[in-house]
Amino acid sequence: MPVYKAPTRDARFVINEVLKLESYSNLPGFEQATADMIDAVIEEGGRFTAEVLAPLNLSGDQQGCTRNADGSVTTPSGFKEAHAQFREAGWGTLSAPEQFGGQGLPHVLGFAMEEFVSSANQAWGMYPGLTNGAVSAILAKGSAEQQAKYLPKMISNEWLGTMNLTEPHCGTDLGLIRTRAVPNADGSYAITGTKIFISAGENDFTANIIHLVLAKTPDAPDSTKGISLFIVPKVLVNDDGSLGARNAVSCGSLEHKMGIHGNATCVMNYDGATGWMVGEENKGLAAMFIMMNAARLGVGVQGLSQAEAAYQNAVQYAQDRRQGRALTGPAEPDQKADTLFVHPDVRRMLMDAKAFTEGMRALCLWGALQVDLTHKAATEEERQMADDLISLLTPVIKGYGTDKGFDTAVNMQQVFGGHGYIEEWGMSQFVRDARITQIYEGANGVQAMDLVGRKLAQNGGRAVQAFFALVDAEAAAAKAKPELAGLAERVEKANGELKAATMWFMQNGMTNPNNVGAGAHHYMHMMGIVALGLMWLRMGEVAAEALAAGTGDAAFYKAKLVTARYFGERFTPDAGALRRKIEGGAEAIMELPVEAFARA
Repeated sequence: MPVYKAPTRDARFVINEVLKLESYSNLPGFEQATADMIDAVIEEGGRFTAEVLAPLNLSGDQQGCTRNADGSVTTPSGFKEAHAQFREAGWGTLSAPEQFGGQGLPHVLGFAMEEFVSSANQAWGMYPGLTNGAVSAILAKGSAEQQAKYLPKMISNEWLGTMNLTEPHCGTDLGLIRTRAVPNADGSYAITGTKIFISAGENDFTANIIHLVLAKTPDAPDSTKGISLFIVPKVLVNDDGSLGARNAVSCGSLEHKMGIHGNATCVMNYDGATGWMVGEENKGLAAMFIMMNAARLGVGVQGLSQAEAAYQNAVQYAQDRRQGRALTGPAEPDQKADTLFVHPDVRRMLMDAKAFTEGMRALCLWGALQVDLTHKAATEEERQMADDLISLLTPVIKGYGTDKGFDTAVNMQQVFGGHGYIEEWGMSQFVRDARITQIYEGANGVQAMDLVGRKLAQNGGRAVQAFFALVDAEAAAAKAKPELAGLAERVEKANGELKAATMWFMQNGMTNPNNVGAGAHHYMHMMGIVALGLMWLRMGEVAAEALAAGTGDAAFYKAKLVTARYFGERFTPDAGALRRKIEGGAEAIMELPVEAFARA
């Protein structure tokens, strides 16, 4: 049976000591986030996810969801009851606005809880997780009436929400959607069409589901400029907030998937369903990106979460499993064999996982802080900087975070040897569940193109130049500290490689745009390495100061310094190789005719 224990000590380290969340107590919403409050939320959230959600993960994967004859969906045993506990405890309200029943706490705490939930049970966590994206869009683009009508019950998780974007013939290219929205006399619209891959599209958790649906009005341009967004409730909501008649929306079937079996991934049929436009006509793409950006950060957290869960199980297995002897001689001569921990290659995989998960956790939580500062920082300059940084790094958190998260889950499965391939150990599920994170909410190739095709050039390159300067400044300062000098030099060098790759794109992308497309994936990974390097510089600095002050938790901080050194030695050199791949250009990638790819 797989194990999971929420990494509460590490989360508290990042939030309290690295981010120093209490130092923002002068900002709205942060005044309640005292160290005691943070510790209580983290510890209780960790307990809930480990004790309530994690035990349902393997059984939920094995049982899956069932579509019934009436179109309803039954989720795995225990899922509905777990959601009731989640709702009653108010976990979904952590960082939601107080005016609609939320607690108004910083997004950092919401992200920490999101990681714990997803590590414990990714498929279950997608039900409330999708609701967060829908809430974000209604908050940003919905009318006051729509916000009052839907948000309180969505934030409380009395109702859930979804995102309905994809159709059978179009995924990323949303300009091809065919779902139609025909105006009704009362100001509502009749929505007709089919959507696929709709996570949590139908379930037995709640009495209502608020679908956010992309559709085109009759005279809309036949492109992305003709997309509008609509609220389409599963059950119509009366003016007094009570539930009325069932809407003409139904789950036509459930997808049979590689993983996340406990989540109902639905084909949704809209047969003249009643919906209401959110925001302006033909401006649905902007509202959709609000949902997508929130979801992309959440998916980056999912990449981390599956890596973390797989890592914890691999560590336990390596401690228990005895196989062979240490290369330097028996570590435990009184035993017939040593544990897997004596083998350098097993250590390599576990250290890779430790360096990635701890660095990625810091990056995700720092990213969540930027989300807060975008709206709440004291000055316009600080708000602009936070917005620039999180906009730049959102595709990196999603793309690099899930690529490496999947790789980590696979390597942790490898630690188990043959047992990793046997379902009862649970490692297969972590790999299968992690795989979807590289695909949905914009496949990682799309993330890479978003980064190099849009984010680098935005506002004259203001964001990427700010990122370069931030890394250089912190690396220069860290070089003066003996414990961090080696890491700082390596991060600075990796940042130099990233700058050079950026310049190469500028020089070669205009003459041949395929040069940018061919190098986009490598560039995204380069930026991921540099971003995690920045986090390890910060964590290393805190650890060094704690040890110098005579902390009572010396083992924890010493491990941070060793892992920081390992990251510098084993991760940052890849930046140079990735730059050379980028500079290989697109010629060989694009030269062959299509028919040359087919086997004779």
